Amino acid sequence: MLNWWLPENVSTYGEEIDWLFHLIYYITGAVFIIVTVAFLSFIVIYRDRPGRRARYTHGNTPLEIVWTVVPALILVVLTFLSVPAWSKIKMTMPQTDFVVQVTGKQFNWQVTYPGPDGQFGTADDKTFLDEMHVPVGKPIRINLKSQDVIHSFFVPQFRFKQDAVPGREIPQWFEVTKPGQYEVPCAELCGFGHSGMRAWIYAHSAEDYTKWAAENLRAGAAAAAPETKQEPEKPAAKTGGRAKQ
Repeated sequence: MLNWWLPENVSTYGEEIDWLFHLIYYITGAVFIIVTVAFLSFIVIYRDRPGRRARYTHGNTPLEIVWTVVPALILVVLTFLSVPAWSKIKMTMPQTDFVVQVTGKQFNWQVTYPGPDGQFGTADDKTFLDEMHVPVGKPIRINLKSQDVIHSFFVPQFRFKQDAVPGREIPQWFEVTKPGQYEVPCAELCGFGHSGMRAWIYAHSAEDYTKWAAENLRAGAAAAAPETKQEPEKPAAKTGGRAKQ
């Protein structure tokens, strides 16, 4: 396999995507070589020669059927081979308690973590700009949205790419296998600042992520929580009165 020219795979489903990619690459490469050799051969064989006249040919029906049916069969086979990977990645969602909300807008990615209540859109949410922190070895669910135009959340090392469409919330997932820092460019032309629209995903070990969350999520949620007001103590009721004469 030609893994040396692809970004490093750090996703649990990356091998399945790479296998399909290489299969398609080998097929198209073989077709390219065959067509190129045939093209060059025809240039030499049917070159202009003194005393040779051009001859009109209507075509070759059996040959035309072959070069139509064979590519169609290849596409059908590739479709069936792609179904298991597509179903695993796009049609199923692993059980996980790690959910973040990602919103694309010109020209940033907003990453929101829910607070202790586990709900988005409440006062204890914590939002970061162009920065996401996740643990390795755990499925990460993202709810992908767009605030304005179509964007595309693309992480080459995860073999992950999904458009963010205005008016829709698209659930997707990935699971990182190696700690590191990974770039998230926008892969959809979205305006004059498109080239500068990128974020970073920081994948931590379980211990390091717990430490980061304690410093940045729980501490922030505690600071955002409204302070409970203590009721002022009521003065003790006076029971004294005028003594009876």
